[in-house]
Amino acid sequence: MDRKLIEEYEKGGDDLRMAVRGLQREDLLARPGPGKWSIQELVIHVLDADLVMADRMKRVIAEEKPTLLAFDENLWVKNLFYDEQSVEDAVTVFELNRRNMARLFKKLPDAAFDRVGVHSERGEMTVADIMTYGVDHLKHHLKFLVDKREKMGKIMW
Repeated sequence: MDRKLIEEYEKGGDDLRMAVRGLQREDLLARPGPGKWSIQELVIHVLDADLVMADRMKRVIAEEKPTLLAFDENLWVKNLFYDEQSVEDAVTVFELNRRNMARLFKKLPDAAFDRVGVHSERGEMTVADIMTYGVDHLKHHLKFLVDKREKMGKIMW
Protein backbone atom coordinates (compact mmCIF):
# COMPACT_ATOMS: atom_id res chain seq x y z
CA MET A 1 0.00 0.00 0.00
CA ASP A 2 1.40 3.36 -1.05
CA ARG A 3 0.70 5.56 1.98
CA LYS A 4 0.87 8.70 -0.18
CA LEU A 5 -2.68 7.78 -1.21
CA ILE A 6 -3.80 8.58 2.36
CA GLU A 7 -2.32 12.08 2.10
CA GLU A 8 -3.98 12.62 -1.28
CA TYR A 9 -7.30 11.37 0.10
CA GLU A 10 -7.10 13.71 3.11
CA LYS A 11 -6.07 16.70 0.96
CA GLY A 12 -9.36 16.36 -0.94
CA GLY A 13 -11.12 18.37 1.76
CA ASP A 14 -8.89 21.38 1.13
CA ASP A 15 -9.28 20.94 -2.62
CA LEU A 16 -13.07 21.02 -2.43
CA ARG A 17 -13.02 24.03 -0.08
CA MET A 18 -10.80 25.98 -2.50
CA ALA A 19 -12.95 25.01 -5.49
CA VAL A 20 -16.07 26.71 -4.10
CA ARG A 21 -14.32 29.66 -2.48
CA GLY A 22 -15.84 33.01 -3.40
CA LEU A 23 -18.99 31.64 -5.03
CA GLN A 24 -22.36 33.17 -4.20
CA ARG A 25 -25.68 31.30 -3.96
CA GLU A 26 -26.64 32.29 -7.54
CA ASP A 27 -23.30 30.95 -8.79
CA LEU A 28 -23.86 27.65 -6.98
CA LEU A 29 -27.32 27.21 -8.53
CA ALA A 30 -26.36 28.23 -12.09
CA ARG A 31 -26.11 25.55 -14.78
CA PRO A 32 -23.39 26.77 -17.14
CA GLY A 33 -22.23 23.32 -18.24
CA PRO A 34 -20.42 21.05 -18.72
CA GLY A 35 -22.89 18.48 -17.47
CA LYS A 36 -26.46 19.01 -16.30
CA TRP A 37 -25.83 19.54 -12.59
CA SER A 38 -25.23 22.87 -10.89
CA ILE A 39 -22.15 23.38 -8.73
CA GLN A 40 -24.50 23.07 -5.74
CA GLU A 41 -25.70 19.64 -6.89
CA LEU A 42 -22.18 18.57 -7.76
CA VAL A 43 -20.84 19.46 -4.28
CA ILE A 44 -23.69 17.73 -2.45
CA HIS A 45 -23.22 14.68 -4.68
CA VAL A 46 -19.48 14.61 -3.93
CA LEU A 47 -20.27 14.67 -0.21
CA ASP A 48 -22.93 11.96 -0.41
CA ALA A 49 -20.71 9.72 -2.52
CA ASP A 50 -17.81 10.26 -0.13
CA LEU A 51 -19.93 9.32 2.88
CA VAL A 52 -21.11 6.18 1.08
CA MET A 53 -17.49 5.28 0.25
CA ALA A 54 -16.42 5.91 3.86
CA ASP A 55 -19.15 3.53 5.01
CA ARG A 56 -18.01 0.95 2.48
CA MET A 57 -14.38 1.19 3.61
CA LYS A 58 -15.34 0.89 7.27
CA ARG A 59 -17.42 -2.18 6.52
CA VAL A 60 -14.60 -3.82 4.58
CA ILE A 61 -12.11 -3.05 7.36
CA ALA A 62 -14.40 -4.27 10.15
CA GLU A 63 -16.42 -7.09 8.60
CA GLU A 64 -15.72 -10.23 6.61
CA LYS A 65 -16.38 -9.68 2.90
CA PRO A 66 -19.43 -7.42 3.31
CA THR A 67 -21.87 -6.57 0.55
CA LEU A 68 -21.45 -2.98 -0.69
CA LEU A 69 -24.61 -1.58 -2.25
CA ALA A 70 -24.61 0.69 -5.28
CA PHE A 71 -26.77 3.82 -5.40
CA ASP A 72 -28.34 5.82 -8.24
CA GLU A 73 -26.71 9.25 -8.08
CA ASN A 74 -29.30 10.84 -10.36
CA LEU A 75 -32.17 9.72 -8.12
CA TRP A 76 -30.32 11.10 -5.10
CA VAL A 77 -29.93 14.49 -6.83
CA LYS A 78 -33.60 14.43 -7.90
CA ASN A 79 -35.16 13.27 -4.61
CA LEU A 80 -32.91 14.51 -1.80
CA PHE A 81 -33.36 18.29 -2.23
CA TYR A 82 -29.76 18.93 -3.27
CA ASP A 83 -30.65 22.46 -4.37
CA GLU A 84 -31.82 23.36 -0.85
CA GLN A 85 -28.84 22.04 1.08
CA SER A 86 -25.90 24.08 2.34
CA VAL A 87 -22.71 23.92 0.27
CA GLU A 88 -20.78 25.34 3.24
CA ASP A 89 -22.04 22.56 5.50
CA ALA A 90 -21.39 19.95 2.81
CA VAL A 91 -17.79 21.08 2.35
CA THR A 92 -17.24 21.12 6.11
CA VAL A 93 -18.64 17.61 6.52
CA PHE A 94 -16.55 16.44 3.55
CA GLU A 95 -13.37 17.91 5.10
CA LEU A 96 -14.10 16.40 8.50
CA ASN A 97 -14.98 13.01 7.04
CA ARG A 98 -11.78 12.90 4.99
CA ARG A 99 -9.68 13.97 8.00
CA ASN A 100 -11.35 11.43 10.27
CA MET A 101 -10.96 8.59 7.77
CA ALA A 102 -7.30 9.52 7.18
CA ARG A 103 -6.66 9.17 10.92
CA LEU A 104 -8.08 5.65 10.73
CA PHE A 105 -6.06 4.78 7.63
CA LYS A 106 -2.81 5.93 9.25
CA LYS A 107 -3.34 3.44 12.09
CA LEU A 108 -4.09 0.47 9.85
CA PRO A 109 -1.45 -2.08 8.87
CA ASP A 110 -0.82 -2.38 5.13
CA ALA A 111 -2.67 -5.70 5.02
CA ALA A 112 -5.93 -3.97 5.99
CA PHE A 113 -5.97 -2.16 2.64
CA ASP A 114 -6.17 -5.53 0.88
CA ARG A 115 -9.35 -6.58 2.71
CA VAL A 116 -12.24 -7.22 0.32
CA GLY A 117 -15.92 -6.35 0.08
CA VAL A 118 -18.30 -7.25 -2.74
CA HIS A 119 -19.87 -4.32 -4.57
CA SER A 120 -23.33 -5.05 -5.97
CA GLU A 121 -22.27 -3.83 -9.45
CA ARG A 122 -18.46 -3.82 -9.54
CA GLY A 123 -17.74 -7.07 -7.75
CA GLU A 124 -14.83 -7.48 -5.34
CA MET A 125 -13.18 -4.25 -4.15
CA THR A 126 -10.42 -3.73 -1.62
CA VAL A 127 -10.16 -0.84 0.82
CA ALA A 128 -7.37 0.56 -1.39
CA ASP A 129 -9.63 0.25 -4.46
CA ILE A 130 -12.42 2.19 -2.77
CA MET A 131 -10.04 4.87 -1.49
CA THR A 132 -8.49 5.26 -4.94
CA TYR A 133 -11.96 5.50 -6.45
CA GLY A 134 -12.81 8.23 -3.91
CA VAL A 135 -9.69 10.23 -4.79
CA ASP A 136 -10.39 9.89 -8.51
CA HIS A 137 -14.10 10.66 -8.08
CA LEU A 138 -13.32 14.00 -6.45
CA LYS A 139 -10.75 14.90 -9.15
CA HIS A 140 -13.30 14.03 -11.86
CA HIS A 141 -15.95 16.32 -10.38
CA LEU A 142 -13.52 19.12 -9.56
CA LYS A 143 -12.69 19.35 -13.28
CA PHE A 144 -16.38 19.94 -14.01
CA LEU A 145 -16.61 22.47 -11.18
CA VAL A 146 -13.60 24.45 -12.44
CA ASP A 147 -15.03 24.44 -15.99
CA LYS A 148 -18.38 25.71 -14.69
CA ARG A 149 -16.63 28.49 -12.75
CA GLU A 150 -14.69 29.54 -15.85
CA LYS A 151 -17.88 29.71 -17.95
CA MET A 152 -19.34 32.07 -15.33
CA GLY A 153 -16.19 34.19 -15.28
CA LYS A 154 -15.44 33.05 -11.70
CA ILE A 155 -11.94 31.75 -12.36
CA MET A 156 -10.21 30.26 -9.33
CA TRP A 157 -7.34 32.28 -7.97
